[in-house]
Amino acid sequence: MENVLVIGIAGGSGSGKTTLAKNIVTHFSDRISVLRHDDYYKSQDAIPMEERVKTNYDHPHAFDTDLLIYHIDELRAGRDISSPTYDYTLHTRSGVVRQVKANKVVLLEGILILENSALRDRLDMKIFVDTDADVRILRRILRDVKERGRSLDSVIEQYLSTVKPMHEAFVEPSKRYADIIVPVGGENAVACQMIIDRIEKHLK
Repeated sequence: MENVLVIGIAGGSGSGKTTLAKNIVTHFSDRISVLRHDDYYKSQDAIPMEERVKTNYDHPHAFDTDLLIYHIDELRAGRDISSPTYDYTLHTRSGVVRQVKANKVVLLEGILILENSALRDRLDMKIFVDTDADVRILRRILRDVKERGRSLDSVIEQYLSTVKPMHEAFVEPSKRYADIIVPVGGENAVACQMIIDRIEKHLK
């Protein structure tokens, strides 16, 4: 497929990048293809549960980014793909795949999509959602306790042991590669409209 626009939305955990992505997707419905880096966490089926829970999900090595890159290339070529999905309660991939149709616009979101140079080179528009750390940790606590069945203690321990140091080591430095920096993510209506306008222009 010619002239495919690939947009990447990066930012720390709880920054609001998923909300921003959802606001854009809601506007365009099925006219854009959506990929989530979180769906590309490596399978841990062969690892005992007590080992799975120790996985550092905020390190680049936790992701099968090569598969994600391959899928982006396939969508660019006009071919539909089958995206894996991840089960956070089992700490491994679920048995369900998500069918993603090829479109003229591909939207990718994830904490580390600007960290990998090969992935970054495939993004025509690189966006970084920049939100204060205290807001991000509060959002993460609410999400992980309510939606992912985690205890408050485990969320705080994970944040201090891996999320915060990995954010400082990998996520925050990747901000320098962004074309656009969006404060407070999905709540930034002006930035969201600017991105929507850019996509509309491309689709026309």
